[in-house]
Amino acid sequence: MLVALLDILGVTDADVVASDSGLTIAQLLAVRHPARVRSLLLTNGDVDTNSPPPALGPFMAQLRAGVAVDQWLLPQFKDTAVARSPQGLGGGAYTNPSNFTDECVQYYFAPLVSTPVRKAQFHRYGLAFLPNPLPAIAPKLRECRAPARMVWGTGDQLFDVKWAEWLNTTLPHSRGVRRVEGAKLFFAEEMPDLIAHEARELWGHG
Repeated sequence: MLVALLDILGVTDADVVASDSGLTIAQLLAVRHPARVRSLLLTNGDVDTNSPPPALGPFMAQLRAGVAVDQWLLPQFKDTAVARSPQGLGGGAYTNPSNFTDECVQYYFAPLVSTPVRKAQFHRYGLAFLPNPLPAIAPKLRECRAPARMVWGTGDQLFDVKWAEWLNTTLPHSRGVRRVEGAKLFFAEEMPDLIAHEARELWGHG
């Protein structure tokens, strides 16, 4: 889909910025279509054997049973206090849960809970990451020619900073790891200026 989008837009190569499950997609793009990837800016997400993270086991079981939307997403959509609680996306993925505003809850969840078709599509998307494709591409990642930079929150319970270090030693043109102390999974949304700064540095405009 990404390659088709680039083709439609007439874009020969792109600077790829990815987070969360997007890291799986970014790494696959880099090894399957290396000429299309000019650089990689990667924040907390799936790496090598940590995809999906073991802590997501119960959620993956809900996906397999086809109940993840009704049992996990819908309660948060109906009650934004739940969404910002430790059991919700806000408490788990945001450094400051209050940044998961009512508007964000609506924006993220409304399309996913709106119809049975949308619910089924969400379940299929989550299950499409199994079996994990990343360990098999590790040798190709070691041949990746794109400059890469990892910006990693240290407070993330799913994607430990050790996986940023794995990327740093695996990608031959890595520009290192910036640790963001205490930041959780969605910190890139909360700290856009930090991401913009790192992107400009990586792209040579710092």
